[in-house]
Amino acid sequence: QVQLVESGGGLVQAGGSLRLSCAAPGSIFSISAMGWYRQAPGKQRELVAGIDIRGSTNYVDSVKGRFTISRDNAKNTVYLQMNSLKAEDTGVYYCKLTLVGVGREYWGQGTQVTVFS
Repeated sequence: QVQLVESGGGLVQAGGSLRLSCAAPGSIFSISAMGWYRQAPGKQRELVAGIDIRGSTNYVDSVKGRFTISRDNAKNTVYLQMNSLKAEDTGVYYCKLTLVGVGREYWGQGTQVTVFS
């Protein structure tokens, strides 16, 4: 069983910043694509940002210029730096690991982000 450990969520005022972290098993992290998803109340889960094994990134339009996804293969951790937060960024944020070449996916337990104005 692959366990992903997320941290960094919380309550923040609009315009503020948070950094989410997701630690993955060292044996597979470097060969896995990583992604951050979020699910707002009453809405479907959506991809926020992704990063592949080479470090190429992609973002949903609504967070471009505000969020940055990065990975540290030495620490087996993926980060999501979230700046200029808005109320609409509120939701549960999930980390996903996709094992390249195998296609298996694993999810973290989720961390709540609440942005108040």
